[in-house]
Amino acid sequence: MRVEVLHVADCPNTAVITRRLATLIAERSDVTLVHRVIRDEAAAVARGMTGSPTLLVDGIDPFAAGHPASLSCRLYTDESGTVSGAPSLTQLRTVLDGAVEATP
Repeated sequence: MRVEVLHVADCPNTAVITRRLATLIAERSDVTLVHRVIRDEAAAVARGMTGSPTLLVDGIDPFAAGHPASLSCRLYTDESGTVSGAPSLTQLRTVLDGAVEATP
């Protein structure tokens, strides 16, 4: 599975999502983690970035929910309704486990 984090330079939430992902993929050999800095609106559109940071799992943003491509900051609402700059550990675990189950 390819996990890609799209972000703008110096986005403070990139470190948050990276730490959370590192916790989840530490013992997995099926995940390739890639970070990509997005520098302009055209690249955000081309890559499917819906705010920084955007998580793509095998090319799909599991949190997009109709958000347009954007070079802006991104907010996520976790399972308890708390708003944060990155998905929660629980949300990331659900997405990664679901991607594994969906992979033939």
